[in-house]
Amino acid sequence: MSTKTRRTANTNVTAFENFFQGWLVRQENYREQLRSVLRGSHNEGEDHLRDLIARVLAHYQEYYEEKSRIANHDVALVFSPPWFSCFEQSFFWIAGFKPALAFRIVGGSVQDMSPEQVERMDRLRAETKEKERRLESELARIQESVAAPPMVELTRRGDYSLVDGEYDEIDSAVEVLRGEMEAVVANADMLRTRTAERVVEVLTPVQNVNFLAAVTELQMKIRVWGWQKDGVRRR
Repeated sequence: MSTKTRRTANTNVTAFENFFQGWLVRQENYREQLRSVLRGSHNEGEDHLRDLIARVLAHYQEYYEEKSRIANHDVALVFSPPWFSCFEQSFFWIAGFKPALAFRIVGGSVQDMSPEQVERMDRLRAETKEKERRLESELARIQESVAAPPMVELTRRGDYSLVDGEYDEIDSAVEVLRGEMEAVVANADMLRTRTAERVVEVLTPVQNVNFLAAVTELQMKIRVWGWQKDGVRRR
């Protein structure tokens, strides 16, 4: 990696970490708002709940938009992001939480779904798992292509035995791989956001407050546990 490329990568990481610190502060604020509703400290109408739900979803969408920008600069960063602890990363699936985790959270936080809601949620779960399998297969295909004979042969021979055309061939292959990895991450993030949106469509406003409160609580607990296990204080 050249000095210029390394400097650009460091700048991208710093910029995202600064954004992420502010994002976490806002997430804590939303967690307190959701907790307040659950405590019943205010008699909120459904319009207020829908507004809060929309703002929480927009908050998560903001994260994925910023993540997309940094992935377009260096997709490898989002597979091993330094702004997450090793413990947090152990829960990751294609650079983030698995979309189907939403259904486990619903099961643990929403106890009053109607039979129709249960049926709709089951269908959505099945659809989501099928899309997860497709993305897993696509990622496996990309990873296997790195070990394909032409690429292995070129890299095995090393710099000194390569001619100009072969350097171009390697550069071209790397660019193709980078583009494919970016597409997989983008599709995984799209599945994450779309799954959450469709779950919200099935639930009532009060149920959604329970669901989103559980989501934020889980994420923040995992983050705290990550600080403790890594022995490093992170926001």
